[in-house]
Amino acid sequence: MRVVFLGTPTFAIPSLRLLARSFDVVGVVTQPDRPAGRGRHRRPSAVRHAAAGLGLPVCLPEKVRTPDTFATIHAWYPDVIVVVAYGQILPPALLELAPLGCLNLHASLLPRWRGAAPVQAALLHGDAETGVTVMRMDAGLDTGPILAQQAIPIREEHTGGTLAAELSQVGAELLVQVLPRYAAGELTPRAQDDSLATFAPRLQRRDGDLDPAHAAADLARRIRAFDPWPGARLQWGAEVIRVLAARALDAPPARPGTIVQADGYPAMATGNGLLVLLRLQRPGGRPLDGQAFLAGHPRFVGSVLRRPD
Repeated sequence: MRVVFLGTPTFAIPSLRLLARSFDVVGVVTQPDRPAGRGRHRRPSAVRHAAAGLGLPVCLPEKVRTPDTFATIHAWYPDVIVVVAYGQILPPALLELAPLGCLNLHASLLPRWRGAAPVQAALLHGDAETGVTVMRMDAGLDTGPILAQQAIPIREEHTGGTLAAELSQVGAELLVQVLPRYAAGELTPRAQDDSLATFAPRLQRRDGDLDPAHAAADLARRIRAFDPWPGARLQWGAEVIRVLAARALDAPPARPGTIVQADGYPAMATGNGLLVLLRLQRPGGRPLDGQAFLAGHPRFVGSVLRRPD
């Protein structure tokens, strides 16, 4: 089976590697090199780097909706196009190019959490489980009929980063199981129930700004969901500090934002309960255990934190 693969971030790499091991991946389409890091030097996408290691031809269009891109993919004569976190909407002509169409691996149990940030949304809303879906793409946003799904439980230690990494492996394995069965006509696509759909919008940097007036349990989920990006932040005087890990603790009401101690750790009063700050980072500093942070900044207790300006 001739496969053309579209993908960009690290999440897509396990799928690309397993597909290349199991099928004839004839070409890879990924986003062009982008500025990254403090120096803003242009860096290749994770998928471009992985494709080079596999010796696969790569196409780097700024926009996938161009005649040149269509001609390149057409010249690879794919039987199927597989899309994993590519980052652009595909035009109808591309959806219909391959005989078996375009299949997409999505990191949720559709129709729950359609959109760009399904992993973070599942954590943010306290879902007990999430998973991956392989669907046949249509012109809508994650609305295509479902071919297969695999669920996994969400554990207390999961963050946005660790949950995405686990889902990327589960999804890659599901993809290589689904493709031959789909090609053989053994799978019947199942329409999604649109009445159950929820949406996970693209993350913005300010999504990680914490509001002490919210409940501690909600803030703790937000910190987990937005690790590693965009990260969780609080304003301490003139500084914006990062909260890398925290847990909620029941406590009597107090002024939201006020820092107290709990079991030797700094803890912030919230709209409901205490947010125990387990790991913190000042601007330009290294991450510190909450107890070590408190030892180095004893005046932190008694200060009042707020949402970043």
